[in-house]
Amino acid sequence: MKYSKYSTVIIGSGIAGLYSALKIEQQVNLPDGILLITKSKLGESNSRYAQGGMVAVMKDNKSDSTASHISDTIKAGAGLSEFNTVKFISENSDAVVRDLLKFGVEFDRDEDNNLCYTKEAAHSVRRILHAGGDATGKMIEQALCKKVEENKNIEVYEETDAVELLVSNQECKGVVVFNNNIQEYETIYSPAIIIATGGIGQLYKYTTNPVGATGDGIALAYNAGAILQDMEFVQFHPTALAIDGDENRFLISEAVRGEGAKLCDADGIEFMHKYDERKELAPRDIVTRANFNEMSENNTDNVYLNATCIDSTKLAKRFPNISKKCLENNIDITKDFIPVAPAAHYFMGGIKTNLKGETSINGLYAIGEASSTGLHGGNRLASNSLLECVVCAYSVAEHLKSIDLKTPKQIDENMKSEIDKYTNEDMVLEELDIKSLKLELQNIMWDYVGILRSENLLTEALDKIHNLKNKFPRKYKCLNREEYEFRNMLTIAELIASSALSRRESRGAHCRTDYPETSEQCKHSIITREEGVLNLVK
Repeated sequence: MKYSKYSTVIIGSGIAGLYSALKIEQQVNLPDGILLITKSKLGESNSRYAQGGMVAVMKDNKSDSTASHISDTIKAGAGLSEFNTVKFISENSDAVVRDLLKFGVEFDRDEDNNLCYTKEAAHSVRRILHAGGDATGKMIEQALCKKVEENKNIEVYEETDAVELLVSNQECKGVVVFNNNIQEYETIYSPAIIIATGGIGQLYKYTTNPVGATGDGIALAYNAGAILQDMEFVQFHPTALAIDGDENRFLISEAVRGEGAKLCDADGIEFMHKYDERKELAPRDIVTRANFNEMSENNTDNVYLNATCIDSTKLAKRFPNISKKCLENNIDITKDFIPVAPAAHYFMGGIKTNLKGETSINGLYAIGEASSTGLHGGNRLASNSLLECVVCAYSVAEHLKSIDLKTPKQIDENMKSEIDKYTNEDMVLEELDIKSLKLELQNIMWDYVGILRSENLLTEALDKIHNLKNKFPRKYKCLNREEYEFRNMLTIAELIASSALSRRESRGAHCRTDYPETSEQCKHSIITREEGVLNLVK
């Protein structure tokens, strides 16, 4: 096994990981350098699929204010958003956007070269920046990837999975990684490990997330003993293109409804007025359940989004990628209804952190979708996710300025025994049919831990997950990436189902048919591996 050391290791190459690498390299003394690890190729991440845009409370947008954004976020968050977190992220949005511009991010502008803003569900004003029309995440990621590739001080490991954090006495001292191409392990010692691995969408049969969104970083942190928060809160996007064929479903951005598109049935009859006075611009949980209910009542696989009411020239300019994808499926969005259905989209839960990215384990940090800062609460406000990624990446870089990033020298016997597990050449592993196991888990999560939940469904889900775990005999060392991903998926699935069973109320994206009311007591759910129990706490 190879051994190496770095002053900082970042696991994940989405916008949070890329931006934190650039800011840390720019601001922090790194005697042993900085390493960015991605299990795919640089540029492939969940961030890349973010279409609609990024919230930005810009000083030159006179119709907006941080107070307005804070209010909108807290209203959408169903009582679980932390005020100080929301305030900090909102107040820092202007500075971070201007910094992104310096890194070559080009947000869309009007003919007078002013930044363009759009409006999305549950926002009171236009404050959403976008790039490439409807390719915001991709455009930001491409700009940051280019800067990382040009930066000789940032080393990148591609096709590499982090498989275990090395923790002793509540201090993270490194990580064991697995190179999937050459099938070799490496132990990396570092005083600062940053998890930026994104979300968990691939746990579900229908998702807008790419194939790599398997909850790896959250599972790593849980196995290392870190505190996790609000694991029951999975956001289902109401409008994914209801056409199968890929590993995920193509997202029809909320911005399309922000520009005036209407939800309807096959005959063009609109229905959102039955569910909320805000209609198509109600919070995502309400729109998702409305779509789901219409599909259930009418026994159909989808509802429709009618964008034909939007000027065709505007549609083509504002949503070029959506237009292209739909045309590939013989749908002309200027003339035809778009078939849409809910799909797992974003994870509000994750590794509990403060605004410095610190977790409950010293030396371990988390940012982006893998973290739970308290910004999103029980129901993320549209386009707040990319803002959280960049503000918290900036913040963790600022924090590391004050840390002496000396590589740990003392590796105790417990850590040595953990490392030795991966060097056991005598262990013979038989191949497993991971594809079928994964599909079984995705069906369980969609059918039993999905948009509508109950005690009976969740209890049955846990029984089925436990049975599935018995079919997967790996305790630590796995044969390949697919097995490591599935191991992580099983861990996260059990935590989501357990947390959902524990929360006996309906709040935000968590809807219990047997507990339809929202409790007066508003509490976060907290779970750690060491505790072995789930507790709801203030």
